[in-house]
Amino acid sequence: MGGTDVTDGWDWRAPGGTPGSAGPPPGPPQTGPTTPYGGPSPYGGHGGSASPWWSDALADPWRDPYAPAAVVLPSVRTTGAAPEPVTDPDAPGRPKLRQLLLVPLIVALLAGTLGGALGYAFAVRGGVGGGITLGSAPAEGPALAQRRPDSLAGVAGRVLPSVVTIRVAGLGGTSEGSGFIVSADGYVVTNDHVVADGTGRASVTFDDGSSSPATVVGQDPESDIAVIKVNRKGLRPIEFGDSESLAVGDPVLAIGSPLSLANTVTAGIISALDRTMQAGEPGGPVRYYAAIQTDAAVNHGNSGGPLVDSAGRVIGVNSTIRSLVAEGQEAGNIGLAFAIPINQAKRITQDIIGTGKARRTVIGAQVAGTATRAGAGVRLAAVEPAGPAAAAGLKTGDVVLRLNGRPMNEPTDLIALVRKFAPGSVVTVEYRRGTARQNASVTLAADAK
Repeated sequence: MGGTDVTDGWDWRAPGGTPGSAGPPPGPPQTGPTTPYGGPSPYGGHGGSASPWWSDALADPWRDPYAPAAVVLPSVRTTGAAPEPVTDPDAPGRPKLRQLLLVPLIVALLAGTLGGALGYAFAVRGGVGGGITLGSAPAEGPALAQRRPDSLAGVAGRVLPSVVTIRVAGLGGTSEGSGFIVSADGYVVTNDHVVADGTGRASVTFDDGSSSPATVVGQDPESDIAVIKVNRKGLRPIEFGDSESLAVGDPVLAIGSPLSLANTVTAGIISALDRTMQAGEPGGPVRYYAAIQTDAAVNHGNSGGPLVDSAGRVIGVNSTIRSLVAEGQEAGNIGLAFAIPINQAKRITQDIIGTGKARRTVIGAQVAGTATRAGAGVRLAAVEPAGPAAAAGLKTGDVVLRLNGRPMNEPTDLIALVRKFAPGSVVTVEYRRGTARQNASVTLAADAK
């Protein structure tokens, strides 16, 4: 065709301008169309390219054969073992289980502390809310809390229904004291000085808070015992004990309404027995009795209430106290209280209920106004000719040293101890006449009044 050769695009020149033979560049043999990554080409042909618009640069028929070109062939995928991964020591690692648990624990502690602080602040400033339950669940009480019948609580529980508060209206105001029920039909024992200034009518308040009017049945100023009557049936009377069987140190309870505090119970022991007392208000009768001394707390308003033993039996009637204040000033408990022995009070109560008045026990002699030297006895200033002392051989001037073994130190000792006994009782009197000591048995009698 003249001097011109027409090619189909496979004209190739080697570097330096020398044309090579036509055909594709040398390379590995192709078994079929492939992609640049070694897979079969979906478009067929010789190129091995995955694009129908672009083939290998060396196989491009429109390429300037003199233009420089760089051919990048895809890497051949290997089928060998994968390389061992390399761990970066500075990269953050996967958290462990301990670290996962520690974070919520710290958060919970912080939240609890904050909640407690806020709750305390709210409770202090605004008060505790009504929905909060205080204390632990109730449990069975210890054995001591079962309150056995012989415990102090058991004794108090049995005696309280028999104790009353007494109020008496008088010209000088209202007198208040205590008392105790001695019969189911309404007889009540109290002190004479509780009702002494009244008009004969009183009001009685029971331990359950109910009240009833009462009338004064009778009273004995010298023994400081009075009896009143309540118009009510079915009451619980107190149990009587024996004041002659007491011993110093025995436990006792004093029950009453001190300082208008009804149903008050105080505990103590018997501090002394046969403590002779001389008491009374100015212008009033002088009261003599051989008292039971106790350290149980007794105050104004306890007067007339019962002193009971550890079995709940009444052994005395609380009557007076000793105090360090001056005469006429308000006195309070200092552990020195005195009760009339119940044997004496019971006898006088029976006399008052039966006859309206009480008998007074006498020995038939008068004592001198002054005592002999301490512990030397009391001198008889006069002896009634037909009285019990004269019948036993005692004479004026004799010095009584002991009565039933009880030493005589003051003139009031003989009077108080004689009145402790019932009329008809026989007592032993040790006396001195001159330098000789003698004993006599004296049968006490009732006063003729």
